[in-house]
Amino acid sequence: MAGRKPTSPPRPIAPGDVVVTFSEALGAWTAAQITDLNPDWQTAGVLELDWSGPEPASVSDLGEVSPLVLRHANAIKGPSHCNYEWVLPRSYKVIGTLPLLCTTPSQSYSIGWRLGDQLARQRRWDRGERAPWSDPREMSTTGAGLDRMTSDPGEPRRDIRHLRVTEVESLDCERLAERFPELRTLCLSGDLGLLVHASGLNRLASLRQLWISDLFGMSAADALLPERVPTLEFLYLRSIPHEYAVAMRSRWRPQVAYGTYVDITAARKPEWVAENRGNPLRDWDGREQISRTCFRRAVAQYRKTRAALIAALSDGSQEDRPARLHEIGREYGEAFNLLDRRTGFIETEEREELFAALDVMVSDAEEALGVRLESAADMLAAGVDAVRDW
Repeated sequence: MAGRKPTSPPRPIAPGDVVVTFSEALGAWTAAQITDLNPDWQTAGVLELDWSGPEPASVSDLGEVSPLVLRHANAIKGPSHCNYEWVLPRSYKVIGTLPLLCTTPSQSYSIGWRLGDQLARQRRWDRGERAPWSDPREMSTTGAGLDRMTSDPGEPRRDIRHLRVTEVESLDCERLAERFPELRTLCLSGDLGLLVHASGLNRLASLRQLWISDLFGMSAADALLPERVPTLEFLYLRSIPHEYAVAMRSRWRPQVAYGTYVDITAARKPEWVAENRGNPLRDWDGREQISRTCFRRAVAQYRKTRAALIAALSDGSQEDRPARLHEIGREYGEAFNLLDRRTGFIETEEREELFAALDVMVSDAEEALGVRLESAADMLAAGVDAVRDW
């Protein structure tokens, strides 16, 4: 039986409360006001204040305050007002309450509180610093790039605080932690890639945010431990080994009450990984608006279309190939029309993934047949476009 939804945040906050935290981007403390709470979505409206300074003990230390109004080039113009997850991060504290400075709910949503970043950007803009700016403490690279970096001898990069690594095929977490010991944010993503020595992330004692998506190789013994990473405020894990997910939930769910947001979904067992390694629609499994039955039917249709494509290309006949591929595309489009009619699950992301799956089919056919198929994907897509309702 599903647990009952909480009706209040795990760390007490209420509309009108003023929260403060130290911002690395500003090199000072900054503040925001809680404007509203949404129990259904478990979100908090957060209005940033145009204030920074030494650590305040109460709202009186802030003096006269006003909302931060954004005017810099990369901002949505207006008050810096956004809905975040309602778990107040553990490095934030409530110092008192003030009458609401904004009573209109925000229509913006984000996850992972980072108060101070927008104020720092606005102040650079106000000083006339209009050139594109990037945080020198942030680094983005691929798994291959990081592997080259950590394979070579080098001093620890203590200057890097936020690291994003994409396209991970295999990554040694011990070497990562050794090279970047002062990380505050770490984002790792792959395509059924492997994390090796994942327990090495426990060396990142200052870590505040950890994101891991579509990576495997971790076991229960690799779990991040609250006593080793006591500052962690945000934990997002998706499409990871089932054993690792269970261990991480067990250790970190009790920490929610102290200010760690925990989102662990799509725990995968080894047989799922083996079955879905070549399935471009595998991310649909566990997606919010896609039922288990719908996922199975979608995968069955993908495999049926893939088999029909390879069969059509295998007979060597060139004359009627365009018409046959167009018809295969039509059947694919009509099948997903029928699936979508039942539940309305195909939105922009799913539509793009269905077309991307056609490219995967063609690549698989090229590999299986040892030929180059220049326009096959276009012929399939034309057939889909002729009939699709999504």
